Amino acid sequence: MNMSSNDLENRELANLPAADRLLFLLKTRGPQTAADLGLRLQITPEAARQQLLRLSEVGLVFAKSEVRGVGRPAQVYHLAPAAQRRFPDRHAELTAQLIGEIREALGEDAMEKLIQLRETRTRKRYEALISGEKSWARKIARLAEIRNKEGYMATWEKEEGESYLLVENHCPICAAASACAGFCRSEKAIFEHVLGRDVQVERVEHLLAGARRCAYRITARQPATIRQG
Repeated sequence: MNMSSNDLENRELANLPAADRLLFLLKTRGPQTAADLGLRLQITPEAARQQLLRLSEVGLVFAKSEVRGVGRPAQVYHLAPAAQRRFPDRHAELTAQLIGEIREALGEDAMEKLIQLRETRTRKRYEALISGEKSWARKIARLAEIRNKEGYMATWEKEEGESYLLVENHCPICAAASACAGFCRSEKAIFEHVLGRDVQVERVEHLLAGARRCAYRITARQPATIRQG
């Protein structure tokens, strides 16, 4: 049975210490106030604030004053760059080094062949896991569940109209993608293939372009226009 994004998040949070729950929520939901975080974790705003202050002292979060409606500015907490080390990176330094050595020793063509091999194997594995799903929503939900298990901290949501958003709050292959853009291109191609020919996948947020996450908008593919005359 497919799990919702909230179910996946609840399962992740249940296995984390209190401080790591706050970091997880800042990673997956973006900057938030102590009240927001306390509500999500079912603790008081003051208890959340005390935890955040401790995380701030060790350089894992920082606060900014932001105007939110009327009244005094709110203290909004952000994830600090140092906190990224608390999330899986799949041996980033070694990965980047190996990619550089493959390029140097075997050339760009060999790098492309490796990307294609990974794409083909990943696509076949995803197809086998998603094959029983019929609707867009169930396919996207299943894909998010698979990606979440692989460390991408993935969620999905229905947008207005016939549009869906697949969100990946973390990239465990970020080092590989930084060293070789082909990995990002390959990820998008995999999604398009396993979700079906009638859908179009557009990357609307990109971690490597400075966003805090990667996000993909999934819509119906428009039929080709036939020229007359």
